[in-house]
Amino acid sequence: MKTLEEFVELFAEQFDETDASEIQATTDFKDLDEWSSLIALSVIAMVDEECDVALKGDDIRNSDTVEDLYNLVKSRV
Repeated sequence: MKTLEEFVELFAEQFDETDASEIQATTDFKDLDEWSSLIALSVIAMVDEECDVALKGDDIRNSDTVEDLYNLVKSRV
């Protein structure tokens, strides 16, 4: 399993316009200007590829911060 720091880095890579330094474990990712359903799909694909965990849209909707998402993924490994 990836560390929280590695997960945050991978999460930040899904954004084209947002500077990676703006994305921390405590970032409420839905408040980011660039957040969209396409980025949500990219995050789902990244988690599947990097962590071998299948996320659903509800998982994204029920998470607020990047760390919330990380903890959910970690609980399913």
